[in-house]
Amino acid sequence: MIQKIVPADDPVLRKKSKPVKKIDKRILKLVQDLKDTLVAQKDPTGVGLAACQIGKNVRVFAMRDGDRVRAIINPQILKKSDNRQLTTDNREILEGCLSIIDYYGPLNRPQKLTLKYLNEKGEKKTKIFKGFPAQIVQHEIDHLNGILFTDKLLEAKEPLYKYNKDKEWEEVDFGNL
Repeated sequence: MIQKIVPADDPVLRKKSKPVKKIDKRILKLVQDLKDTLVAQKDPTGVGLAACQIGKNVRVFAMRDGDRVRAIINPQILKKSDNRQLTTDNREILEGCLSIIDYYGPLNRPQKLTLKYLNEKGEKKTKIFKGFPAQIVQHEIDHLNGILFTDKLLEAKEPLYKYNKDKEWEEVDFGNL
C-alpha cells in the first residue's frame, strides 16, 4: 500500500533505526509498502526509500536496482572504495531526497561498496554495488542512522540547490529548508 512520505522536519527521520530481529508478516508488509510507495514516486522519480521515511524506525529500505526494486534489511557496509562518484562528463552527481522535494546538492560518496544484508526471504546476501546504486545504498543507510543528505552537504561545505517552479536551478541557503 502506498504510504505518505514524512517531511524532513519530522523527528522520526532523526532517530537511529532498530535492527529487524525477525522477518514476519509485519516486516513483509513494511517491505511491500516501501516498494509500492517508491514505485509510485514520479516527480521526482524515487530511487530509494528508507522505512523511517514512512514513519517506521527499523533498518529496512527499498531501492531501484536496474529494472527491479530490491528490499534491503539490516544492511552493513563491509568495504567502500575511496573514489567519488561522478557523471560521465566529470561533474558531481546532485543528490536529492523524497523527504526534501526539489532540493539537491553535490555529495562525494564512494562509487563502490560491498554490502551485507538480508533479503525479504531472510536470506543472507553480500553484494557489490557500483556507481549510482552505491550512492543510493549510502543515502538510505544514512537515513537508517538518522542522517539527512543535507547534513552531509553542510559538513562538506557544499552548496544546496533548489529546482524551482520555472524549472531552473538556484543556489539557496540551508535556512530555506
